[in-house]
Amino acid sequence: MAEEMKILQKVFDMMEYGYLALAQFPKSEKFALATDIKHCMNVMLERCIEAQKKYYKKSTLQEFDVENTKLKAYLRLSFNLGFLPPKKYEIWSAKVVEIGKMLGGWLKSVNTNS
Repeated sequence: MAEEMKILQKVFDMMEYGYLALAQFPKSEKFALATDIKHCMNVMLERCIEAQKKYYKKSTLQEFDVENTKLKAYLRLSFNLGFLPPKKYEIWSAKVVEIGKMLGGWLKSVNTNS
């Protein structure tokens, strides 16, 4: 249970950083790519909370993993288009990768126990 709380905190930290970084996106992208990224982060938060509360976690964790992968792709696209400076991309991506590793461990433990 402690691990599950840690991943929730990591998601919060990543979202806080992400919202600050998105504020610096060009105005033309505020309601396009930035909105897609925000939605992706919000879904990650929802799936994390749902997985903590549900008895059967596997499908919810898989959906969480899909959102994490989508966020990585959005971040790479933002960086490639020049909306995200290299340092911000590096920090944000590292947070997303760390969440992915923790999520992978959580998925592995759920698969082992089932």
